[in-house]
Amino acid sequence: MGDTLELGEHTFTKDEIIRFAEKYDPQPFHLSEEEAAKTHFRHLCASGWHTASIFMKLWVTAHQKQNEEVSRQGRTPARLGPSPGFEDLKWLKPVYVADTLRYKRVVTGKTESRSRPDWGLVHSDMLAHNQKDELVFSFKGTVFVERRMR
Repeated sequence: MGDTLELGEHTFTKDEIIRFAEKYDPQPFHLSEEEAAKTHFRHLCASGWHTASIFMKLWVTAHQKQNEEVSRQGRTPARLGPSPGFEDLKWLKPVYVADTLRYKRVVTGKTESRSRPDWGLVHSDMLAHNQKDELVFSFKGTVFVERRMR
C-alpha cells in the first residue's frame, strides 16, 4: 500500500498535439490555435486521450525497466496479467503546448483472486501532475499480478 512508481515525464508540443488530434480526436481546440481561441480553452490543448496514451506508453516502459532490474538481481519478475478495467477517469485541467506532465502510479490496495489462486489484483491511482504540480489527469486502475507463495 502506498508503493509509488514514477513513470516519467512528457512535454507536449504543438506539432504532436495537432498530429494526435488529426488521427484520433479532431476537435477544433486540438487542431488550431485560432479555433481554440474561440473556445473556453483559449489556447490549443492536447486531447485527453493523448494524455492517456502517454500514460500507457510510460507505464509500459517503466515496467520493462523494472523487470530488467529485477532480472539483473537474479530474480524472476512477477508477470502482469490483463486489466479488468479502470474507473473514475478524470481530465481535471487542460494540457497546453509546452506543459510537462509527470506521471506516477500509487498502489491503493490488493485483492486475492478467488478464481485464480496464483494471481491477485493490484489497485492503483494513476496520476499526472503538470509543471505547476497541479493534478491534471487521474484514474483508478486494476491489474492482475502473479502471486508468489512463500
